[in-house]
Amino acid sequence: MSTTEMTRSDLAPITLEEASAFIWREAELLDRQDYKAWLPLFTPDGLYVIPIERETEDRAGELNIAYDDAEMRAMRVKRLKSGFSISSAPSARTVRTTSRFVLEEAPDGGVLVRCAQMLVEYKFERTRVIGADVTYHLVRTGEGLRMARKEILLLNSDDPLWGIGYLF
Repeated sequence: MSTTEMTRSDLAPITLEEASAFIWREAELLDRQDYKAWLPLFTPDGLYVIPIERETEDRAGELNIAYDDAEMRAMRVKRLKSGFSISSAPSARTVRTTSRFVLEEAPDGGVLVRCAQMLVEYKFERTRVIGADVTYHLVRTGEGLRMARKEILLLNSDDPLWGIGYLF
């Protein structure tokens, strides 16, 4: 059965256990820089958003570090892996820790998962730690869970911008 043939009654509710396992798997893929496996984790119309302003609700109308649809995510991955992006050459080594999962129903039958994420980056013989509040909008499809949206609110997004040579 394809995703489009599934009805709401065919879809089991997404559990906290499933959602956290999905998010941990995504973190592992990003830490391994397995972007080829990461890209299909989004729905076709899914968004990857890193806003600068923490307090605004209109992400599309504001300046963002990233506001990527499928095409922009694919282009970002291509730049990161090509070696032509100054912020990604050489690639940073990263380790993500994700915790404090809070689950709530989304109007479309999916779930919103809010969590805390700490990312440790090692590059150019230095280590930095970046914290963020992350919200995932997860939906169940015929292929499994997918992200309809991933929004990363960096704790220091209002600091002077610095290059992020990886996906958060």
